[in-house]
Amino acid sequence: MGGGGAWRLGLPRLLVMTFVLFALCGFGVHGRSHIHKKPHGGGWHRGGGTVVSSPAVPPADEQTQPATPPPVGIVPSDLAIPTEPEQCVLEVRAFGAVGDGATDDTEAFRAAWRAACAVDSAVILVPSDVTFTITATTFVGPCKPGLIFQVGMITLLTLFVHVWFILASADRVDGVLMPPDDPDCWPPSDNKRQWFVFSNLNGLTLRCSGTIEGNGEDWWNLPCKPHRLVRFFMSRNLVVEGLRVENSPEFHFRFDGCSDVRVDGLSIRSPANSPNTDGIHVENTERVAIYNSMISNGDDCISIGTGSYDVDIQNVTCGPGHGISIGSLGVHNSQACVANVTVRNAVIRNSDNGLRIKTWQGGMGAVSGISFDTVTMENVRNCIIIDQYYCLDKRCMNQSTAVHVTDVSYTNVRGSYDVRAAPIHFACSDTVPCTNITMSEVELLPFSGELVDDPFCWSAYGLQQTPTIPPIYCLQDGLPDSLLDNPDLKCR
Repeated sequence: MGGGGAWRLGLPRLLVMTFVLFALCGFGVHGRSHIHKKPHGGGWHRGGGTVVSSPAVPPADEQTQPATPPPVGIVPSDLAIPTEPEQCVLEVRAFGAVGDGATDDTEAFRAAWRAACAVDSAVILVPSDVTFTITATTFVGPCKPGLIFQVGMITLLTLFVHVWFILASADRVDGVLMPPDDPDCWPPSDNKRQWFVFSNLNGLTLRCSGTIEGNGEDWWNLPCKPHRLVRFFMSRNLVVEGLRVENSPEFHFRFDGCSDVRVDGLSIRSPANSPNTDGIHVENTERVAIYNSMISNGDDCISIGTGSYDVDIQNVTCGPGHGISIGSLGVHNSQACVANVTVRNAVIRNSDNGLRIKTWQGGMGAVSGISFDTVTMENVRNCIIIDQYYCLDKRCMNQSTAVHVTDVSYTNVRGSYDVRAAPIHFACSDTVPCTNITMSEVELLPFSGELVDDPFCWSAYGLQQTPTIPPIYCLQDGLPDSLLDNPDLKCR
């Protein structure tokens, strides 16, 4: 617990900065927080990480925490664990951060990032049990290897990849990071389309048992609001673990232009009526694993946008919200490509949609290689839906082209549906039908009321491998000639 004396004795900031300089030379700097009359010790610790597989069974309810320890690693393959280097610890309060929930600590965080980014094996330490207010900020790389951005106890740290950003600690009162809590407080010069951005980094881990509070309530009724609470851009080898994120103005997490991403153990929560608060959005990103997470919000639980390849979703509980969605794709006659998406061992509750693929008319490209396996529904409208006529206001013009939806399988999808809509809905294009849809062990019964035994099906081709409840009689055999050798439907 030693090393907090500089704070307890009230020594001048110059002396604290001297400790920081020692840290840059290989010595540890420790801070102690006295917020809420609960002191905290800081320190540094060397440890090793392990790579473990994702659990196979989803959490039973929103109070259940994943039983398997959070895995650490990069998909798709396991990596050897490196030897941990010596660390240099820099505490954000030494750069001027206050942490009283009211003071703008943005410049202190930026200064700490710049200093740490230039030093091998640096640790940016943000103490737990403290609330830091930060305006729109981009943390840009590349950085020296071994950079750690940590909120909480260093002694719980196990090293694995180049950059760690850890919020709070499991045995202490949570730390909180948040934007200004009112639109009027948002600096006029700041980017209002995003808040916390990590860009051009290789090997970033964002980890915490604390909270990122989006303060979105005052934004939800405004026409202009930040679209992304936390964004990862043009980065690779990313790990996001253990975060609690609440009340984003719009998207909670967005990954775009990234590769080799692992998301594990997230808790995302916003009200069911909060607009466009997608939980996790993936776009132009490949080799993504999303595991062991619980998401309740006002829009898609997980949304997969164009340019997404090799996405593995396991052990995720969604609801309320709009379910797990691929799309929307092909807006404004654009080309969209998504391939190799797997959803396994998921639970979807009290949602407007369950498993959804949505595309705009007039688009091009293809959605292919989609597998939904072992998914439980509870009181869900539109449990299984493919909609190639997606339109926000239902006034869209009919167009002759569409994004091709093909090779989609539904296996062991069971549970209950809201009888206000048919549980299975395949609305496919006349000119670009859906093909190779496979149904096996699909059993959906009404949550309450009478059985809806007439699923909607239009221009859909595929087969039932086993009897389905409700039965699907409208799937057509074969492959339409109009889809053969059509260059507009090609992707990779």
